[in-house]
Order: sequence, then structure tokens, then C-alpha cells
Amino acid sequence: QVQLVESGGGLVQAGGSLRLSCAASGRIFRIHNMDWYRQGPGQQRDLVARISRGGSTNYTDSVKGRFTISRDNAKNTVYLQMSSLKPEDTAVYYCHALFLTLSLTSREVWGQGTQVTVSS
Repeated sequence: QVQLVESGGGLVQAGGSLRLSCAASGRIFRIHNMDWYRQGPGQQRDLVARISRGGSTNYTDSVKGRFTISRDNAKNTVYLQMSSLKPEDTAVYYCHALFLTLSLTSREVWGQGTQVTVSS
């Protein structure tokens, strides 16, 4: 059983910062892409940022220059540093990973989500 455990969400004022963490555990051979998605009230779940195993990153336009995704492959952990937060960043943030099992089968896994609330 592979699971992702997120932490770091909370309530912050506009302009503030938060750092999300997501640690993977279980029978993992290798993790490929690790992503952060978010889902606001009444909205669909959208990709916020992606990082490859080699460190290449992609961001949705609305967070470019404000959010930074990074990872520690030795710890199977991905981070999302969020700065200059805006009320429209309020959402449940989900970690997602694409990985190889010990039998070299590709699988994906989602975290349980962590609430980020930005007050104006």
C-alpha cells in the first residue's frame, strides 16, 4: 500500500506564505512526476505545479512567480512553497504522484488533501 501524507495547510492573510509538504511511503520502486493540484469550492480539481524526478518544473499561469515546487528524492517528498498568497488561492490542495511499484508496474496515488484558506 502506497500513500501520500500532506501537511502544512492552514489559514493565512493575503500576502502571506505557507509551505506544503507531501511524503510518500510504501512499496515504491521509483517516483516519477510529483504534482500539486487544488480544488476550490464548487470548482474542479486543477493542476497547480508539477516536478519531474530530474527537477523540471511546470506551473499554472496564476501561480507563476509566487509558488515554487521542489522535491527530495531521497525522502520521497515534494514541497510547495507558496508566497504572496491571494484569497483566490483558497482551496483544498492535493498531492499526486506517478510511481513504479516494486514489480515495476506504473501506478498513481493521491493524498488526502490539505485546506489552504487565504483571508483578505
